[in-house]
Order: sequence, then structure tokens, then C-alpha cells
Amino acid sequence: MTPFILFGSFFFFLILTVPIGIALGLAGLITALYSSNISITFLTQNLVTSTDNFALMAIPFFILAGEIMGKGGISTRLFDAANVFVGRFTGGFAMAAVLTCMFFAAISGSGPATVAAIGGIMIPAMVAQGYDKKFATAVIVSAGSLGIIIPPSIPLVLFGVSGGQSIGDLFLGGIVPGLILGLAMMVWIYIYSKKKNYKGTQEKFTFYKAFHSLNNAKWSLLVPVLVLGGIYGGIFTPTEAAVIAVVYAVFVSVFLHKEMTFQDLPGIIRDAALNSVIILLIIGTANTFGTLLSMERIPQVLADGFLSISQQPFVLLLLVVLLLLIIGCFIDTSAAVIIFTPILLPTAMEIGIDPIHFGILMIVSLSIGFITPPLGVNLFVGSGISGLGMPVLARAVIPFFAVMVVSLFVIILIPELSLVFL
Repeated sequence: MTPFILFGSFFFFLILTVPIGIALGLAGLITALYSSNISITFLTQNLVTSTDNFALMAIPFFILAGEIMGKGGISTRLFDAANVFVGRFTGGFAMAAVLTCMFFAAISGSGPATVAAIGGIMIPAMVAQGYDKKFATAVIVSAGSLGIIIPPSIPLVLFGVSGGQSIGDLFLGGIVPGLILGLAMMVWIYIYSKKKNYKGTQEKFTFYKAFHSLNNAKWSLLVPVLVLGGIYGGIFTPTEAAVIAVVYAVFVSVFLHKEMTFQDLPGIIRDAALNSVIILLIIGTANTFGTLLSMERIPQVLADGFLSISQQPFVLLLLVVLLLLIIGCFIDTSAAVIIFTPILLPTAMEIGIDPIHFGILMIVSLSIGFITPPLGVNLFVGSGISGLGMPVLARAVIPFFAVMVVSLFVIILIPELSLVFL
């Protein structure tokens, strides 16, 4: 009866459109009041201790670094660099937008932040170039999902903390899958643009233009090198790397790009703090929710159910991916990672699936939830920027959804894609 109370109250609050973090907390509270074996004191202690983690400190700092760089002139410079390399091809402007999202993903670590930072600039620019607004918005909304796959990634940090895995190894594991998804999107853009006759810039590629654009964007492109190089060089931890990214972002935006002043920092810090509080609230309540699941042995029951169907790694991964694709439609990515990693990872490791490969598959599966209703956070951000209605935009992203699912199955079939740098 207790699991029914827990899940029933949770979905009841979701139907009432209660924010996910509060819905998880209220479901845990109602379950504690119902059950004589669970004290409210225990839940409150769990809520606090679950966020008292050094690795989790990376999250607010990566969010702050992304906010600073989003307002420091980085987006335009990244697009100019990408456009020099692919802009001349059919659909090149849209391809350059995808590349820009991929670069920015390596800065912000967040899907919605990528859509907000790039979409505000690129959607109007693509429409001005003759692209249909629905297609232009769908490109940005879908490419923004790469923000949680390409490192540094906030959900990968959460998976590492929840599953006891190396965050550095997870960052390495996300590089190739992120590139595969981005390339797959660009292939579809080329095919669609050929059909719609979306031509490129017709400008001839020259090494001078390439050097000039890369030189303008050099301080932006150095961010992932600084962050990832410092982590894998053993210079600093992922959390320390996030702090370094903030300091570097302020220096570049204020002194080099000169598109931001110190007077802008209080507002930027406020926005980053609000976003961080939301994520940390979800982490705390999701951990409490997951603890209640463990007390009721639901993870074990679910694991036994999966293993009773098949103990073949490929079949189990297909089942997990299907489950996560459904979960991603209804539950925030951060909450889903915290709740389901302790449930699913031990089962995967039991039958020999590499935990890093499994983590990447989990995050890629949940990244698709950014463009699938009813949750579809990227859809809401893209709708707000473009003015398109949610139903219209949801239909426009269907081809990109298909491309991402096909890419996901490729990553399932070839585990080496996630492990090539390990």
C-alpha cells in the first residue's frame, strides 16, 4: 500500500501542475504521515544531507559560468566560427546553429540554458535567411538537448554522485555520443534543406576566414579545454573546475570581450542562484523519494522484473531505454537521474554492462525528454522565444526526435563509442 501512496500522490501533484521538486517532497511527506515506519524527522535529515556533497557544488558554479558566458558575447562568436566551416553547404546556416549549440553545451552544461542563449540570436537570424520559423525553432530546441550530453554536464555529475562513478570518466564518455547526435542532426538538416531549397551562404571557404573567426572565438573555445584539461591533467577536481570556469568567464566577458561589466554581475548571480536552488531542491526531494523507494524494496522488485524477462545485456538496455524515454516525458532529468540511478545501475552492472556506458545511455535517453511533451522543457523555452504554440512546435521536432532515437540505438549497439577515451 505504501508504494501506491507514494506514486499515487506524486502523479496526483504532477497532474495539478505542482513543480516537480515540490511534488516529490509532498509525496514523501504524505507517505511518511501514512506509514508508521517512516518519521518526518528522518525525511528532513535526508533532504539536507543529500545535498551536502562536495561534488554537487559543481552544479551552481557551472550554471553561473554558463549565465556569464551567455551574456558575455560568446554565442555570436561561436556562431561566426561555425558558419565559416559549414555555412556554405545546403542548410549551412542551420548546421552552424547546431554546431554553436554543441560548443555552448560544452560551456553551460544545461539544455534549457543552451536553447535560451542560442535561440534568442539564431531563431530570428534563421528566419531572416529564409528558413521556416517552425524548422528554425525545432533545430535550436533539439540541438539544445546536447547540453546535458557534451561535458561538462550537470546530469552526468548527478549520475556520478548517485552511482558512485568517476565524474571525469563520465565527462570523457559523453564526448563521442554528443558528437554523434550533433552530426546526425546535421545530416537530417542537409536532407530537409535540400528538399526545401535552403541554400548556403555561397561564400568560398578560405583559411584566412577560418583563422580570423577562430581567432575571434578563441577565448570561448578555450573553456572546454581549460575545464576538461584541468580535470584529466589532475590539476583540479570537477568542482574546482567549475569555479575556475566562473573566474575565467568573468575575465573574458569583462576584460577581453568587454560586453559585460561588473555592474551586470548581481543580476547574473541572482538568475544563476534561482536556477541552482530549483535544481538542488529537486536533488534533495528526489533523494528522499528514492530513499523511500529503497525502504519499500521497489528497486529490487524492478530489478528482478527486468532480469526475469532477459539477462541479455542488449535486451536489458532496450528495456531500460524504453523506460527512460517514457520517464523523460513526465519527470525532470535531474530528478529522474537521482531516483532511477540507484535502481537501474546495480542491475546493469550485475549482468556485465559497463557503468560509464550505462550512464551515458541513461543521460542520452533522458535528453530526448527535453523535446517530448508534456514536460519538454526545451519546447517551452523555444516556444517563448519564437512565439510558436506548443502543439505546433511539438510536431516540428518529430523528425529530430526520430534522429535522436536512431542515434541512441547506435550508441547501445556500439559501447566503444562511450568508452573510446577511457
